[in-house]
Amino acid sequence: MQVCVVFQISLPQAENFCRHASFQFLAKHACFRYNDSMIRLIIGVLFVVVFLIVSIPIQLVELIVKKISPNAAEMSQLRIVQWAFKVLIFLSGAKVTLIGEENIAQDAPVLYVGNHQSFFDIIISYSLMKKRTGYISKQTIGKVPVLNVYMKRMHCLLLDRSSMADGFKMISRAASFVKEGVSIFIYPEGTRNKSGDETNLAPFHDGSFLIASRARCPVVPVSFNNTEALFERHLPFLRPAHVVVEFGKPVSMDSLDREQKRHVGEYFRNIVLEMILKNQKLV
Repeated sequence: MQVCVVFQISLPQAENFCRHASFQFLAKHACFRYNDSMIRLIIGVLFVVVFLIVSIPIQLVELIVKKISPNAAEMSQLRIVQWAFKVLIFLSGAKVTLIGEENIAQDAPVLYVGNHQSFFDIIISYSLMKKRTGYISKQTIGKVPVLNVYMKRMHCLLLDRSSMADGFKMISRAASFVKEGVSIFIYPEGTRNKSGDETNLAPFHDGSFLIASRARCPVVPVSFNNTEALFERHLPFLRPAHVVVEFGKPVSMDSLDREQKRHVGEYFRNIVLEMILKNQKLV
């Protein structure tokens, strides 16, 4: 025998019930996202702290290795930091789509130039490097203990944006590194784009490309899509996101005509912007 029980409720009561149920679902979903983001942040911070502490004895060992084989010491530094960055990428929940891996320097050094909207631009791109690569960064990063030691040994350069003389010295040192076989990664916008629109690129400073001209090395344009969604879009939390990184084909400075060389920053800005627009549909 089957028993059927029928509840009779009015339309307003049904609407109130649905709204209440929807609110509860959204509230629980938001709470879950909040807790997940907070946990990712806490684990990420703890990992960085532990890594920097453990790195102190590692750096002492690296000093000994450097006296025996400088190249081996530099490559081991690269792999150690890449491992740490890959852990951070994993903890953030980032899904990375890589395009143009064949354009990442394997033999001769290059100058990488790209858009900059997130700290993860550095973390993700450095984890992909195959050979020694130095980054040009703002001076304040060099004040972080232990991290500043890694940066110095990995040929990173700290730029004082308020000093034009310091900028010319940085260009000269970066060109010297390239001549020694070290690739350089620079963000020609000069600072992180905080507009919230990844296509709203600031002008690329022409001076950044003097490194390639003096070192006579190719320029590799690099684009980053959606990296801001991992962290900066909802500070201070870490949230999973799909990001796209593309390494464009190397461009020889000698292949540019006179007009392109006169507006070299604008030339490469347009290349990077085209890559960003093309890859937005992949996110």
